Amino acid sequence: MVTSSLLTCQLRKEFILNTLHQAGDVVLGGLFEVHYTAMFPNRSFTSEPQPPVCLGFDTLGFRHASTMAFTVDEINRRSDLLPNLTLGYSLFDNCGALVVGLSSALAAAGGQERQYVLQENCTAPPPVIAIVGDHYSTFSIAISDVFGLYRMPIVSYFATCSCLSNRQKFPSFFRTIPSDAFQVRSMIQILKNFGWTWVGLLVSDDDYGLHVAQSFQSDLPQFGGGCLAYTETLPWDSDPEELRRIVHVIKTSTARVVIAFAHEIHMINLLEEVVRQNVIGLQWMASETWSTATVLQTPNLIPHLAGTIGIAIRRGEIPGLKDFLSNIKPEAYSNRHNMVNKFWEHTFKCRFAPAPAEWTEAGGALCTGHEDLQNIDTEFLDVSNLRPEYNVYKAVYALAHALDQLLRCEPGRGPFSGNSCATLHTLEPWQLVHYLQKVNFSTSFGDQVSFDENGNVLPIYDIMNWNWLPNDQIYIQNIGEVKMTSAGEDLRIHENKIFWNFENKQPPRSVCSESCPAGSRMARQRGQPVCCFDCILCSEGTISNTSEDFWSSPARDQCVPKKTEFLSYHEPLGICLTTASLLGAFICAVVFGIFTYHRSTPLVRANNSEMSFLLLVSLKLCFLCSLLFIGRPRLWTCQLRHAAFGISFVLCCLLFLVKTMVVLAVFKASKPGGGAILKWFGALQQRGTVFTLTFIQAVICVTWLVTASPAPQKNTDYHTDKIVCECVVGSTAWFIVLLGYIYFLALLSFMLAFLARNLPDNFNEAKLITFSMLMFCAVWVAFVPAYVNSPGKYADAVEVFAILASSFGLLVALFGPKCYIILFRPERNTKKGILNQTLSKTSKYR
Repeated sequence: MVTSSLLTCQLRKEFILNTLHQAGDVVLGGLFEVHYTAMFPNRSFTSEPQPPVCLGFDTLGFRHASTMAFTVDEINRRSDLLPNLTLGYSLFDNCGALVVGLSSALAAAGGQERQYVLQENCTAPPPVIAIVGDHYSTFSIAISDVFGLYRMPIVSYFATCSCLSNRQKFPSFFRTIPSDAFQVRSMIQILKNFGWTWVGLLVSDDDYGLHVAQSFQSDLPQFGGGCLAYTETLPWDSDPEELRRIVHVIKTSTARVVIAFAHEIHMINLLEEVVRQNVIGLQWMASETWSTATVLQTPNLIPHLAGTIGIAIRRGEIPGLKDFLSNIKPEAYSNRHNMVNKFWEHTFKCRFAPAPAEWTEAGGALCTGHEDLQNIDTEFLDVSNLRPEYNVYKAVYALAHALDQLLRCEPGRGPFSGNSCATLHTLEPWQLVHYLQKVNFSTSFGDQVSFDENGNVLPIYDIMNWNWLPNDQIYIQNIGEVKMTSAGEDLRIHENKIFWNFENKQPPRSVCSESCPAGSRMARQRGQPVCCFDCILCSEGTISNTSEDFWSSPARDQCVPKKTEFLSYHEPLGICLTTASLLGAFICAVVFGIFTYHRSTPLVRANNSEMSFLLLVSLKLCFLCSLLFIGRPRLWTCQLRHAAFGISFVLCCLLFLVKTMVVLAVFKASKPGGGAILKWFGALQQRGTVFTLTFIQAVICVTWLVTASPAPQKNTDYHTDKIVCECVVGSTAWFIVLLGYIYFLALLSFMLAFLARNLPDNFNEAKLITFSMLMFCAVWVAFVPAYVNSPGKYADAVEVFAILASSFGLLVALFGPKCYIILFRPERNTKKGILNQTLSKTSKYR
């Protein structure tokens, strides 16, 4: 028989923590900073370890925890949300210490009962299904590292480190406060709005501060055009020497704007030293951790902090919260270490029995638990400025909505394997994460709550200003907001509301160097950020703050547009080249008409008329493509000019090559036994050869355009006072490949034509092709050095000249003699005339 002791498990050691519990069908955990810090009396390995002692009660931290208790109570009273289920909570105090916070999280997940009775399957339900918290980014990172392994949902209301947006490391972390990535960008937008380009940065020595410092160093120059005068890390241990050094850096720096991303406790220690050194005349900028902190609104700090501009968590309203807080009583909680008892002792300066002996001996009062909160002045009941509390409220509701959607799942239509649903008895943490990722609801205050793919909410911040009132009090007023939109950060500031703590009641100037006057330019100071520069007299043609499109006036005090230069249609050179191009195209059209009209004559038919007509069309394209090199370069002209030029000339060279090969084939066929060779040079084979080899050039052009497309460029290297508009080829290698392919085909045509130059007269095209290709090669061999050594628009003129010269050479050399015979010697354009010429020529080969 199995004894009952075998059906239980027992904690080896109880870790005493400040807690607050309420039972429920489902329990949510909560981690809050109810005390500032913790002291560990004994760290020896040789004796029994003592529990930590939490010091410095944080009234606002307890209000955060109480807000979670209120929210759970409000949800339990609703009939439309989790109607058949009662929520409970287990709230823990992290005491401002990582080891306590992590222990509290483990206690929430594993429970603190001394003994658990196991079920028959040796399992017991987990005490909590999700955790709200923690307060600190560093604590949240440590807790999420552990709980992320089990995909337990964690929803923080205050941890802002951008590192927590890493879904690979923290797969189940969510938060109802924007990340620091957005806060940094928002702060930069404020700096940019007031023209502050020279600022100091103070950060806390933890993940929160160090990630902020990295973000500022990378984003401020890029998005705000500013620089950091210094970056200092505030110590955790309040080291007086280090604080004196940091304040001395602030005091001696020329930066008049100081940004502080630090916790309240760090700011208290720092500002005490600021008061000792009497550092005034600074514009403080506060992060969300202290921008609304009442603990800093003391009479000795007001002269230094008045006028502070800060980023604050979105303020919300929670109806019914004040009544709930007013009715909190210790008697409702039996645990001696509950948070309410600690709050009661701190607020009423008493101790619950049994009180420490030193307390009773000193005459300290004992708490009855029936003291009236309404009769005491405490910020605990001030619900006019709910910010972290509003985030706690949204976090609990997000978990409730996720759980509600999970329980409303219809069997067979669920989101999990086999369309299954999760149930309360078999609930896995990752299943709740699935629903939490998809929550989308609106609070009673009208704010929408949903999470992006990284677990972040829609980012929005209030912008606050510390107004110094005549009664020496600080009133923190809302002066605007910043939120994320599809277009980026949307900043709205009511500058007429801002209190400036300066004699002129105007925003300060905070720049490392003032803008240079007209006629001078910036020269960066060696070893200093780009915001620090000297002003020196501008050299000829330059003035300060100018762009490359302008030139200075003779007095160097204003900008005048630079002259732009390109091969224009309106200048003499451009007019001549355009006229020559159009003339060449017109002559091609005339020759085409002559050949068409006389297409049935022996001369036209004897010289491969189909290839001749196609050659005239390609020559016309060669003439017209030169027009793409004239006029202001555009992206489409830069891309098209070389492609059109390359394909047109390859087509010409191929037609010459095919005509030459046909001449050789016909001559070979006229000899005994050579008739079989003609079958390889029929009309279909000729067209196929032309198409295939032209297609290769087309592929070269397309590849060039896709990988390194030519593009227009404004070049100021040739002349300092003039802008040369030109097309850069994008890839010199592809340009060489394009020209090389043309050269190869032209050279091959020339060699074949040269071999066939002395054939009989009826094959006299070989002589004409030889002469044409000789001219073509000569022009393009001379083109390369001329093109390379011609600057700006003259490079385009050289290329146009080469196109026109080679095109005219091909047109005149090949078609000139034929047109002469057709028009002026028609007696030779007969079968008999051609035959007589053939006989006279063939006698040399007998």
